[in-house]
Amino acid sequence: MIAGEDESAEVGVGPWQGEWPTDSRYDPELLAHGDRRNVVDRYRYWSREAVVADLDTRRHEFHVAIENWQHDFNIGTVVRNANAFLAAEVHIVGLRRWNRRGAMVTDRYQHVRHHPTIEDFTAWAAGQELPVIGIDNLPGSRPMETTTLPRRCVLLFGQEGPGLSEPARAACSQLFSIAQYGSTRSINAGVASGIAMHAWIRAHAGPPPT
Repeated sequence: MIAGEDESAEVGVGPWQGEWPTDSRYDPELLAHGDRRNVVDRYRYWSREAVVADLDTRRHEFHVAIENWQHDFNIGTVVRNANAFLAAEVHIVGLRRWNRRGAMVTDRYQHVRHHPTIEDFTAWAAGQELPVIGIDNLPGSRPMETTTLPRRCVLLFGQEGPGLSEPARAACSQLFSIAQYGSTRSINAGVASGIAMHAWIRAHAGPPPT
């Protein structure tokens, strides 16, 4: 929301006016009571299942993974970013439980897979022939601004603070860093994921549907 706008304004649309559409993608409950969800206008009144099915026809070829050993609060933001940039899947590596508040309900529309260990995750990636690309400001990391991310890949992010664990670093075929110019040592995984995903989008994706 832009500063100065009316923050009390309702999001979405009210009950459908006029004769209801017969398209099976529309949800009778939403048509009757309105659609206040955080979805783009083209999906207004569609059922969740219909939205997911449509997104599945257009998902991009990159995946996103994040380590979760300390209930990292950034995971919700990573999931929300993955939905915005239409990642194939999000992979939670470590603890199964994560704070969903930051996802802003986008996890209902984004495929999320759990891996209990790095070894389980890397075995899955190898089976899919997907290179694991680590994003972290580590010694030896190459500047992401000077390269093009692979079309098919998994972007792997570490915990807030320690960054990628040693086993995660060892699993990466390439490591890239994001250029920083201030005094802070690092940016959080939520921000880093958005930057990295957008770098992939600029290299490989066309304009979004209208």
